[in-house]
Amino acid sequence: MTPEDPEETQPLLGPPGGSAPRGRRVFLAAFAAALGPLSFGFALGYSSPAIPSLQRAAPPAPRLDDAAASWFGAVVTLGAAAGGVLGGWLVDRAGRKLSLLLCSVPFVAGFAVITAAQDVWMLLGGRLLTGLACGVASLVAPVYISEIAYPAVRGLLGSCVQLMVVVGILLAYLAGWVLEWRWLAVLGCVPPSLMLLLMCFMPETPRFLLTQHRRQEAMAALRFLWGSEQGWEDPPIGAEQSFHLALLRQPGIYKPFVIGVSLMAFQQLSGVNAVMFYAETIFEEAKFKDSSLASVIVGVIQVLFTAVAALIMDRAGRRLLLVLSGVVMVFSTSAFGAYFKLTQGGPGNSSHVALSALVSAQPVDASVGLAWLAVGSMCLFIAGGPQALWSLLACLRFLHLQCPFHFVLCP
Repeated sequence: MTPEDPEETQPLLGPPGGSAPRGRRVFLAAFAAALGPLSFGFALGYSSPAIPSLQRAAPPAPRLDDAAASWFGAVVTLGAAAGGVLGGWLVDRAGRKLSLLLCSVPFVAGFAVITAAQDVWMLLGGRLLTGLACGVASLVAPVYISEIAYPAVRGLLGSCVQLMVVVGILLAYLAGWVLEWRWLAVLGCVPPSLMLLLMCFMPETPRFLLTQHRRQEAMAALRFLWGSEQGWEDPPIGAEQSFHLALLRQPGIYKPFVIGVSLMAFQQLSGVNAVMFYAETIFEEAKFKDSSLASVIVGVIQVLFTAVAALIMDRAGRRLLLVLSGVVMVFSTSAFGAYFKLTQGGPGNSSHVALSALVSAQPVDASVGLAWLAVGSMCLFIAGGPQALWSLLACLRFLHLQCPFHFVLCP
């Protein structure tokens, strides 16, 4: 798909003759919506600094054992799965704006429950609520931003969605460096509360208002966001079709569908979520002296390479970035696994007896020095991850354009 492709450049609501709108309120509206992905990222990264803090907590505060810590990190994905289904239902019935307003409620409620937690079940319940909000926000925010943006800034604002997610993760790591788990949860209430406040003053997207036959409101929203309604064009009738299982019999439907779902599955199975959820715990297990610092380094690397991947994606190509990312992630995870094998594997459970004996003879300081291998391999893994994610989003966007129904919503 090239930039000259008419399907890419033709706006849904756009002025003809190349006269670009200059309304600046669209950036405020996009920022308000992007606080949802920021909250999403904070919820993902929260478990990394919170788990060590909760494992060290003294009564009467709840304390996590290894099994509970595993659930504390992972249960957010169960809520996100349910939130994705709920968000798909809400976005077309309640609208984009109301869906974003509603998803701020479980964000705030979830972190509030964690803040007031007296036992492990309250902690898990709070994480489940934040996961539910994550699922809704990750679906609705990109739709809202793409539908309010005019063509000249649509790509820029769309790229901010994933960037805000990794900024939220980094914010959780940085705050976790100085805050214990309760105060970190209090901080987690701030972004969704700010989103709730700002979105109250933002309009619904013109596209959704058109589908509800509210033309006057759509034009008012357009004037608010773009500064003018000059050249406003109605979307083509029948531009979107609902999905029916019978459509999967058509090769033009099931091939993009299978490819898109497979790409998403492999991206999730790469293990990047596990690294985000348990970064600090991983580095503690790796005997790194300052696991909080290592987590912050990983977060910074992720933000930087996410921005770089967004900039080079169109020039380097989607397929090349996916292949390069896969090679980098395989190499880095292999190095990380080798580190744990060398430092923790004993002669009794290793087929490489001579190697294990050699490592076991090393002084403790040598193992601690090798901890930088763990940090380096994880940074390399994270550096490769954004390339795969941006290529994945671009591929899904291309496949989305090939199908007459919206089986995936990408920024």
